[in-house]
Amino acid sequence: MGSRSELAAAVLLGLGYPCVLLAALIPNLGFFAVAAAVTYAADRFLHMRGSYLVNRLQKVRAGLSIRFLVRQLLLILLVARLDLADRIIFYVMLGGFLVFYALQVFHGALVTLIRLRRTMPVATRNVDLSALRIPDAPPARLLRRSGEKMLHLDLPAVAGLIVAAWTGDYLYGYLGVGLTLGLGLLYVAALALNLRRRRRVPAAATVLAAVDDWLRGYQPTVVLYFSGSKESAYQVNMWLETMEQIDGKPLIILRERGIASQLAPTAVPVICVPGGTHLMNMDLSTVRVALYAANVGKNIHLLRVPTMKHVFIGHGDSDKLASVNPYSKAYDEVWTAGRAGRDRYALADVGVRDEDIVEVGRPQLAPIQLWSGTPKNPIPTVLYAPTWEGWDDNPGNTSLLLAGENIVRRLLAAERPVRVIYKPHPFTGIRDRKAKDVHERVTAMLAEATAARQTEPRWTEAAEAVRSEQSAARAELARIEARLAELDAPARVGGDEAERSRTSLADQRGLDEAKRLRGEWNDAFWRSFGYWEHRVVTGPEPKLYDCFNQSDAMVSDISSVVSDFIASGKPYAVTDSAQLGVEEFKRQNTAVRAAVVLSNSAVELDELLTAVADPAADRQARDRTELKRYLLGPDEPTSMEQFNAATRNLAEKATARNESVEQRLTEPEGAAPPDDSAPSAEPEVNDLDSPVRG
Repeated sequence: MGSRSELAAAVLLGLGYPCVLLAALIPNLGFFAVAAAVTYAADRFLHMRGSYLVNRLQKVRAGLSIRFLVRQLLLILLVARLDLADRIIFYVMLGGFLVFYALQVFHGALVTLIRLRRTMPVATRNVDLSALRIPDAPPARLLRRSGEKMLHLDLPAVAGLIVAAWTGDYLYGYLGVGLTLGLGLLYVAALALNLRRRRRVPAAATVLAAVDDWLRGYQPTVVLYFSGSKESAYQVNMWLETMEQIDGKPLIILRERGIASQLAPTAVPVICVPGGTHLMNMDLSTVRVALYAANVGKNIHLLRVPTMKHVFIGHGDSDKLASVNPYSKAYDEVWTAGRAGRDRYALADVGVRDEDIVEVGRPQLAPIQLWSGTPKNPIPTVLYAPTWEGWDDNPGNTSLLLAGENIVRRLLAAERPVRVIYKPHPFTGIRDRKAKDVHERVTAMLAEATAARQTEPRWTEAAEAVRSEQSAARAELARIEARLAELDAPARVGGDEAERSRTSLADQRGLDEAKRLRGEWNDAFWRSFGYWEHRVVTGPEPKLYDCFNQSDAMVSDISSVVSDFIASGKPYAVTDSAQLGVEEFKRQNTAVRAAVVLSNSAVELDELLTAVADPAADRQARDRTELKRYLLGPDEPTSMEQFNAATRNLAEKATARNESVEQRLTEPEGAAPPDDSAPSAEPEVNDLDSPVRG
């Protein structure tokens, strides 16, 4: 249910309806009124909290509309059982509820029509669509949770009829039914006004033509293409800063509206194109290079375009099977961080040729700070960052299920105290309820351990010493969050996707200020609590790399998290949850070669903690340095410089290919083929920003 309060509300809802039925059958007017009020309140609470139960009830055909209808039918039964079936009030009640139901039908149809006529074939950000004159969205109060609002208009009728039956004065019933119908008519009329032509967005063809006009003016040269569920938004968000620094004119193309709403702030133009046909007809003739962060079926809609070169860049470097997906051979090139990625494809033998692999480093790793060799605080901080359970039941996917509690328990019981930062994967628990249960137990363990430290003299003295600093940090957090909320706030409250596409042009000054403020927020966040306090970090902030920089060591699983952490040079441990054995585990997983390998019991954690406390006892230090270069490439030139060089080189290949095709197409029919023995000039290579003419 998500919380104890939601569970209590669900229990009340489950008991409330049988009580309403019983009260109607007895009949008992007071009992009915109380039970009905409980169902109203519980329903409202669960909807406001977005409870999982609400969705489940909808799946079993006990959705909100049905629950309201059942309550109204039981009220009719109650009135009939009170021997009022031959009174006018009974027929007024029947007619009133029937008319109210008809109004609900009109209401639902109008809401659907408004949303359809306000939906454009694309959603954009940082794209100038002012020429379209997109009208303002309807008032948010009309469309937000509109179904609930309409259904709750039955309250005057239900209350009036109950009072009428209680007092015998039927005027209350007539007034209640009239008020319900009157409010319903007003709501429907207000919605109907928003169907006027001037409230609609332009036709799909007009919108797509405007986007093509903008594309021809902007002339994008490098596209980052992404498709996926809203939970996978982090996979595209990690590339935003790279796209902002890329040589050429960048463009981001998304395929799902849910991803667009999850996209982090960026100055790069963004076009979300849900329809495959619309994408395939879009004018992308100037694009030289297309970058793909995930292997998904919808990639084919852009892969079919021959005038650009296609590159798989992925969303992390790891030894998972996803890093050597056979789908990768569909691309012109595969870019890896370092030599390790190249070797993985060679060993996997999935059809990716060695000459099509380019090592470009990992530009995203620039914020990761190098280890100084000693803990930042009086006690070390250990980050536990397990990956999620995956789509299969492989025990090696995540340490959380078999080893998570052991890892945290041993860290909490370490002879020399440590602080634990626990940052689980965003997908944790979405497929396997057991993983979510372990996550909740680990969270509870850390909360209990933090509370226990608050009573120990050592930590209470430390807390007293930094109390004023923490208060200042919390005040600073509040100030920064308030300013960030102002910067993130839309120009007009209630604007829909179409209106946001009209107004969401990049404010570079605002973006720069927000970036600076987020850096200040991160600093204040870590100062707002003690260096001895354990922390559970979920959600987008603080970021994973911020947790890296606060940590002196890490425990994780086979995932890109390990490869990224290696950039810091700090000690780390990886859990062999599948129990392959140390030698086999290291043989199969490159990133483990300089790690402390943990069994599911986590008894080996002492070696990691010793390496953190005493650099002289760190047996893996040299191995980590060598492994870092192998996995992530050299420090010089920088990853961004390598990435840009690879982009320019591939853009030149795309230009040469397009000019060659154009030359062949313009040659007279029947012309003799060129003499291969004669010397030929190298094809002219255009600059990255010049358009493709083929």
